[in-house]
Amino acid sequence: MRSAALPGDPPGGRRAVAVWGIGVSVYFVAVIFRTSLGVAGLDAADRFDVNASALSTFSILQLLVYAGMQIPVGLLVDRLGTKKVLAIGTVLFTAGQLGFAFSPSYGTALASRALLGCGDAMTFISVLRLGTRWFPARRGPLIAQLAGLVGMAGNLVSTLVLARLLHGVGWTAAFAGSAGAGVVVLVLALLFLKDHPEGHEPEPLPHQGAAYVRRQVAASWREPGTRLGLWVHFTTQFPAMVFLLLWGMPFLVEAQGLSRATAGGLLTLVVLSNMVVGLVYGQVVARHHEARLPLALGTVAATAALWATTLLWPTETAPMWLLIVLCAVLGACGPASMLGFDFARPANPPERQGTASGITNMGGFVASMTTLLAIGVLLDATGDDYTIAFSVVFVLQALGVSQILRLRKRAARRERERLVASRVETVHVPA
Repeated sequence: MRSAALPGDPPGGRRAVAVWGIGVSVYFVAVIFRTSLGVAGLDAADRFDVNASALSTFSILQLLVYAGMQIPVGLLVDRLGTKKVLAIGTVLFTAGQLGFAFSPSYGTALASRALLGCGDAMTFISVLRLGTRWFPARRGPLIAQLAGLVGMAGNLVSTLVLARLLHGVGWTAAFAGSAGAGVVVLVLALLFLKDHPEGHEPEPLPHQGAAYVRRQVAASWREPGTRLGLWVHFTTQFPAMVFLLLWGMPFLVEAQGLSRATAGGLLTLVVLSNMVVGLVYGQVVARHHEARLPLALGTVAATAALWATTLLWPTETAPMWLLIVLCAVLGACGPASMLGFDFARPANPPERQGTASGITNMGGFVASMTTLLAIGVLLDATGDDYTIAFSVVFVLQALGVSQILRLRKRAARRERERLVASRVETVHVPA
C-alpha cells in the first residue's frame, strides 16, 4: 500500500527548504525593488517635477509590464524551468533598479521601472513552481503563504531600511546600493538552485510552437478554478498593493496630516499584519480546504468596511485608532490574494501549473494598475480630494465579488471531480 501522498509527490525535507530558500530570496529582493517607490513617491515627484497622474504612471507602467508578462512567464517556467527564468529575472530587475538610481529624467526613470517590472514578473511564478517541485502537494497552501510572507518581509525592508537610506545618503546612493542585493541573489541562484530533486524530473514537454502555447493557455482558462483564482486574486490584493506601492504615504501625510515617520510606522504595520495573517491563513487552509472562499470574501468585506469608515469619518481627519485598524486589516489582503492560487493549483495538472499561476497572478496586478491610475487622475481632477479618489476601491471590489460568486459552484464541482479521479489513480498505483 502507498501512503496518502500523491504519486510522484516530492519528499520535502531540509534540502527542499534550502533550495526553496534560495528561490524565495530572489523574490524577497524583487519585492524590495518593486516597493521601493512606495517610500520614495514624494521624493520622486520633487526629483522629476511631476504631478499625481505622472507619479502614478511609474507604478502603473511597472504593473502593466508585470501583468502582461504573467502568461509568457508561466509558459517559460513550464518550458525552461525555474533556475533559468529566475536568473533572467534577477538580471533584469537589478538593471532596472540601478538604472532608476541614475536616471536623469522622467523618461529614463520610466524605462527603468518598466525593466524592473519585467524582471520582477519572473520571480513569484517561479517560486510557486519551485515549491510544487520540492514539497508534497498537501504543503502547497502553506508554502505559498510562506512565499508571500517572505515577499512582505521585502516590503518591510523598503519601509524601514530603504526609506532611511533615501533620506540619509540620498537618491542615487540608496537605489544604487540596494541594487547590490540583486547581484548577491543572482550568484546564489546560479550556484545552488535546482529545479527539482533527483528522481522527480517532469515529463518532457513537446516542442513549444504557437499552437502549443494556445493550447496551454486555453486549457488553463477553461478550468473554472483558474478563473476563480484570478478573480479572488483580483479582488483581494489591490487595496493593500495600491496603499503600499504608492498612495499610502501621500494619503497619510497630505490627507490625514501625519508626519512621514508616523505614516511610515503605519505602512510597517500593514506589512507586519500581512506576515502574521499569512501564517494563520496558511495553517487554516492547509487543514480546512473549504475555508478558502470564506476567508477571501471575509477579507474583502472587512477591507471595504474599514475604507468606508475612514473615508466617510465626519471630521477632516480620521482618528489614529481607526487608521491603525485600517492598516491592520489591509495586512490581510496579501494572504487573501494567495488563496487564488489554491483554487488554480488543484484545477490544473503539473504541466500547466506555471501557466495557470500566471493567469491567476494577473488578477491583482490588473486591479492594482487600474486603481493606481484612477486615483492619480481623480486626485488631479478634484484638487487632491482623497475621499473621492479612493472610492474607486469599492467599484473594483464589487466587480470582483460578483465574478467570484458566479464561478464558485462550477469551480467546486470541477475540483471534486478531479479529486475523485486522482484518488482512483492512487489506488491503482502498485506498491
